[in-house]
Amino acid sequence: MDIKHKSVGGLKKGEYIIIEGVACIVTDLAISRPGKHGHAKVNLFAVGMLDGKKRNLVMPGHDNIEVPVIDKRNAQVLSLHANHANVMDTETFETFDMEIPEELLGQVKDGVTVLYWQILSDRVMKQIKPE
Repeated sequence: MDIKHKSVGGLKKGEYIIIEGVACIVTDLAISRPGKHGHAKVNLFAVGMLDGKKRNLVMPGHDNIEVPVIDKRNAQVLSLHANHANVMDTETFETFDMEIPEELLGQVKDGVTVLYWQILSDRVMKQIKPE
C-alpha cells in the first residue's frame, strides 16, 4: 500500500486521491478565496475508483492529502472459474485470484497476459495485453 502526500491546493481534475481510505478520482474542485483571518478553502468532489461512490471533502488549501501510488503490472492467466481468474504476476511469480471485469468477460482465456493495477490493497484487471 504505497501512498504519498500532495498539497490540496495543487490538485487538478482527474488526479487520484484517498478519501476515507478509498482511492478516488477528482471530478471537480472549487477554491474559495481567503477570508480576513482564514485560509483559502478547497471544496473537492471525487468518485471512488472501485465502488463508483461520490464523495465530498472540504479542507484548507495549504493542507496535504494522501495520494495513492498506482502500480501497473502484468500477469498471466492460469485458470478461470466463472467470473474469477487465477493469475500469476510475471515479475514476482505470485499467484492470486482476481475478478474479471464485465467488459473483459468473454476475452480472458488461459495463458493470456493481462494488465492489472495494484491500488492500495486491491487488484483490478484493466486490459488484455496483445500477443
